[in-house]
Amino acid sequence: MSGLGLMVAGVAHEINNPVNFIHGNLHFAQEYIDTLLDLIALYQEQCPDTNSDIDQFKKVIDYEFITKDLTKVIASMKVGTDRIQEIVQSLSVFSRLDEAEHKIVDIHEGIDSTLLILKHRIKAISDRPEIKISKDYGDLPKIECYAGQLNQVFMNLISNAIDALDEWDAKRTSQERAEELAQIKITTTLIDEDKVLIVVHDNGPGIPEEIQSCLFDPFFTTKAVGKGTGLGLSISYQIIIEKHAGNLFCSSELGHGAAFHIEFSRLLVLDRNGICLTE
Repeated sequence: MSGLGLMVAGVAHEINNPVNFIHGNLHFAQEYIDTLLDLIALYQEQCPDTNSDIDQFKKVIDYEFITKDLTKVIASMKVGTDRIQEIVQSLSVFSRLDEAEHKIVDIHEGIDSTLLILKHRIKAISDRPEIKISKDYGDLPKIECYAGQLNQVFMNLISNAIDALDEWDAKRTSQERAEELAQIKITTTLIDEDKVLIVVHDNGPGIPEEIQSCLFDPFFTTKAVGKGTGLGLSISYQIIIEKHAGNLFCSSELGHGAAFHIEFSRLLVLDRNGICLTE
């Protein structure tokens, strides 16, 4: 995970500089284009008589279309760079390269960054509608935690929920999928001013009771061969239990989806080895 964080942060940094350069210059490009178009319009007003060569060239290049579409092109490029900047910011937040130790952070920012990174998996595809994301954020203060590692937990839990919903949708008819959209609900709550509760709940088929006790075992997976390592939940469990002295458990009933609950104190007390001592 540390290597992944380094790679993600490095890529985000390398992308950020050229994107900022392009984004910053688009504003000036828009101004220059508007000025030049105003100059051409003034020429046309002051010198309305043109020769056949100019008229012919205007037809060849479709002058009327160009003048209308050029500003739209610049505007769409700005939308694109805005989107790239948003993704880069989310990658930086997600990787938390400068937060190898515990830091005070906004939990909701980490969840939102994770959702943005997973957006390509959430959006509609050919055989299923878009997965609906519902967020019920409580009024949380900033939380002391291992931010990068906690973001990895969010990634694992939300990815698993998406996998479960994808498998569920693959077995349903198009009418069934339309009648009950696949959904992931993320809830955060502050309990007794000290403990944080985060729940990731999907409305998929649920998890059989007989395997719920095995979910956090290393290498245990219900996915087909080649589609899962069986390490995501095990690593997540270790991060919550050892690094945050918290609890991670699953509650599920067949036909009613599955919910993964994360509980830990919002203020960490660590020993010299970085192991959480918070009760």
